[in-house]
Amino acid sequence: MDSLDIIKVESVHWYVHDLARTRRFYTELMDFAEVGESSAELTKRGRQHSVVFNANDVTLICSAPVGEGGRAWRWLQKHPEGVGTVNFLVRDVEKVWRLMEQRGGTIIDDGLQRFTDDKGGKLAFFSITTPFGNTTFRFIQRDGYEALYPGFAKHAEPRGGKNRFGFAKVDHITSNFRTLQPMVLWMKHVLGFEEFWNIQFHTEEEISQGSQTGSGLKSIVMWDPKSTVKFANNEPSRPRFKHSQINVFVEDQRGEGIQHLALAVRDIVPAVRSMRATQGLEFLGTPASYYDYLPERLEKSGIKRIDENLAELRDLQILIDGHKEHQYLLQIFMKEKSQLYHDREGGPFFYEIIERKGDKGFGGGNFKALFESIERAQTAERARS
Repeated sequence: MDSLDIIKVESVHWYVHDLARTRRFYTELMDFAEVGESSAELTKRGRQHSVVFNANDVTLICSAPVGEGGRAWRWLQKHPEGVGTVNFLVRDVEKVWRLMEQRGGTIIDDGLQRFTDDKGGKLAFFSITTPFGNTTFRFIQRDGYEALYPGFAKHAEPRGGKNRFGFAKVDHITSNFRTLQPMVLWMKHVLGFEEFWNIQFHTEEEISQGSQTGSGLKSIVMWDPKSTVKFANNEPSRPRFKHSQINVFVEDQRGEGIQHLALAVRDIVPAVRSMRATQGLEFLGTPASYYDYLPERLEKSGIKRIDENLAELRDLQILIDGHKEHQYLLQIFMKEKSQLYHDREGGPFFYEIIERKGDKGFGGGNFKALFESIERAQTAERARS
């Protein structure tokens, strides 16, 4: 199948209630720089005020409603805060348009949207609907276009953070569905993605002991081999389908969609140590038993040597997984935005922090610890509300 010639995930577009709160979160806590915002004219016309945050190759656009009727306002009538659009940088947007028409992709725009900046650089894009709830995908081609986006103005100097945590890029995007197959077939036959990895998992021993919750899921990772863009996608499994944290996410999100972004860092240990020292950033807890059995699990998985100190990983509650002698990954998961904001309308989205040391997998050995942590957090949140 002909490739879409995706270069990378260029940016992720959020819809939020409170832009002041969002600015504090990204510039003061996550240490992103604010690099620009929508012009007064675009804000008025689109009925939303948008701000662009950046840390290395991670770019986030956050839009809050200004009055009623805009896209952000419509999103927030249905959902809590969340990801409304994923923007892909492509080499040839006209080719992508043709392929979408041939493969049955649902194009939103009547035609390619074309723009020219002050220096003659050109930008063209169009958007499509997706099986990811109300989230859309946009394909963007830049030819010398140096402005941020049409109608946006760059700040003379970046404001706020300096990326002290070392965020490098979006490693992957994870989404939750009640049923996977429509999404898998769509990504395969419309986008031309391929299956990269899969896992099926359930905390059967907890259920056998009478637990009223379950951590069951099936996960399929789809990827674009040329760009290596990856989407990890989950559905709940039975027993306890309705109690699975995947199904709980869909209920809290009021629809299927993107659950988390994995942000790659160069050195996770000092990054997490610094993040834990930042008031307002919190991580999901890891059961002590995970570290009690970690040396044995590493030996069974064939990892003979790691560069980090196990006691330090335990202290910071960083997870580790891999399958080869000196190839592994390190990861940790932040709490949901709703928990960090103490506001359910902040949404069930969260960030994963990941460092890869040769391992290209998705931490399959860590799934039980992660899912137990998420479900404990969800149970605690419901007890408070």
